[in-house]
Amino acid sequence: MPINGISRRTVLAAAGATAAVAATGLATAPAAQAAVTAPTLPNGTSKDKVLVVGMDGLRHDRIDAAKAPALKSLMANGTYGRSLLYADPMAATSSGPGWSTISTGVWPDKHGVKDNTFTGKNYGQYPGFLARLHQVRPALSLFAAVDWPELDTHGTVTPGADAKLVYNNDYVVNDKLITDITEDVLRNQNPDVLFVYFGETDEIGHNHGAASPKYLDAIDVQDGYLGRLLAAIQARPAYATERWTVIVATDHGHTDAGGHGGSTIEERRTFVLAQGPGIAAGARPIDTRLVDVAATVFQQLGIAPDPAWGLDGKPIQQRSTDPFDSLYGTLTGRVDETGIPAGILGFTHTAPSGWSVVNNAMGTGGMTEWRGWSFATDEFWSRAQRDQSRELNVRARGVFAVADSDEWADKSFSGTYDSTLVTPAYTVSGASAVTLDFTTLYRQEGSQTAQILASFNGGTPTVVRSYTADVLSKPQSVTVAVPAGASSVSFRFRYTGSNNWYWTIDGVKISTS
Repeated sequence: MPINGISRRTVLAAAGATAAVAATGLATAPAAQAAVTAPTLPNGTSKDKVLVVGMDGLRHDRIDAAKAPALKSLMANGTYGRSLLYADPMAATSSGPGWSTISTGVWPDKHGVKDNTFTGKNYGQYPGFLARLHQVRPALSLFAAVDWPELDTHGTVTPGADAKLVYNNDYVVNDKLITDITEDVLRNQNPDVLFVYFGETDEIGHNHGAASPKYLDAIDVQDGYLGRLLAAIQARPAYATERWTVIVATDHGHTDAGGHGGSTIEERRTFVLAQGPGIAAGARPIDTRLVDVAATVFQQLGIAPDPAWGLDGKPIQQRSTDPFDSLYGTLTGRVDETGIPAGILGFTHTAPSGWSVVNNAMGTGGMTEWRGWSFATDEFWSRAQRDQSRELNVRARGVFAVADSDEWADKSFSGTYDSTLVTPAYTVSGASAVTLDFTTLYRQEGSQTAQILASFNGGTPTVVRSYTADVLSKPQSVTVAVPAGASSVSFRFRYTGSNNWYWTIDGVKISTS
């Protein structure tokens, strides 16, 4: 319905008031931009409010070297989780897939965007969080501002917004203009949820490289814009009665020399930084992923996602109960993997409490890190060898279990890889069925085998599932009937191979019915 004579779905054009420009919403003339005023939003209806700030191509390890007082204040007073992206063949480390992942809360194998052509996009099934909010809580006042117009033309971020700013990619001019207008909206209107995009860090990264002083300068410029938005929130007349959450995230990293799209660690670096009610100050979780932005927005607004939405993310303050993550403080550095930097602590052979690894049939020699089931981080394991799809292990979080006969065989060995990961015994008394849920990345080759076995009351393990084809980062569920009189069950993951591929396991959960 019209509000003050303006349609509820409005686009603010930044290049004057001509009808042609208003229809496209693209900025072209800096001289005309100075006259632009803020769009009129419907009056907000929620005391819970969220500002999401996207900083394109911002490599988180370079924030430390910048001044960045606003970002560093948020880090001190909020939760800051760093992680790595996918790479091809799931998707390139490019903006199209990155912002699609942030906006939809699902990985590229669901939202369908693999590169900046946006070919295969599936926003109908997996819309962005603004579109989802408009569906489930239409009374919210929603605002979006971007100066990479593809985020609008392809429907990635802006659908659902009551008003939006869509400018061309002149980031030096338009990042500031977006800040000016968003600051006005925050100080003088009552929005509920805002998405604001800044592109200068990506532009400078391409032109000068992430290792350059100019890249640090660009971080500081964007940090200044963020600081203005934070100050505008705190200056709101109703600020004392409002509950504000601020989330900052990036879509991908950059190489030192500049550029992204590939599989280097520097290109895959991402982060999610959030401050707000219920979000711990100073927390550095190891289990955060880029898909967590949308889930955090919903959590902070008191919205329980429908399981039918198929979200891959979880709220940033929700900690994993996965037992593998308890090993994080005990991880050690490389032994034989000379391609992994010495300072990267990322593996152990010691299983969590109640778990065990059986290596009675395991061959001898080979790479120490991968002799039998290991427990490792994404960075440590994927650094072992690039471009063999280890980068696709996106649904694992923190520390996960990995059996990798390919890497094990990179040093002289004898025999075959034959190792079994054994869960604790779980109570099943009175249940008719037990279900094992977990996430996995499995690559099949040759005569290797991957089996899940169940043992009731400590009896002979029985195969309940075998893998004979690739499973590229998928949730798994195995339900087994409980025999009469059984009181406990343990599961086994047995992998055998001879210089073949690998199998990862994470997020193991057991339930009964």
